[in-house]
Amino acid sequence: MPRPKKKRKVNHPPKMLGFKPFGIKFKDEEHIVMQYEEYEAVKLVVYNNLPHNIAAEQMEVSRPTLTRIYNSALSKIGQGFVEGKSILIKGGNYEFEKDWYKCKTCYKLIDGVKDPAICGDCPAFIKNELINLNE
Repeated sequence: MPRPKKKRKVNHPPKMLGFKPFGIKFKDEEHIVMQYEEYEAVKLVVYNNLPHNIAAEQMEVSRPTLTRIYNSALSKIGQGFVEGKSILIKGGNYEFEKDWYKCKTCYKLIDGVKDPAICGDCPAFIKNELINLNE
């Protein structure tokens, strides 16, 4: 029996749900799913320009594990780019450092709110609801 997978630390969820190629209609059956930990690996290594060993420490995984996650993400990005497929960011074996919510009206990310029914930035006449991203 294999050892259970350890949850990967993700600092915060992405601001978007994914990417769609310009000029191609979004189709539910033709997309690639990138997991939260793959997004985090790309963000740390490419966007934050961190070496693999430091990015692995931040995600609380080994360096070889981080490299596997990162290579999987690059493969999915390449496939989406070459084949013109949308990339959805969801799921995976992860845990956030804080509780995160996303406003259904303005899509703002909110961490650890006391009243998750109120965004605070939307106009008062709009009834705000938040999506719990921790589940």
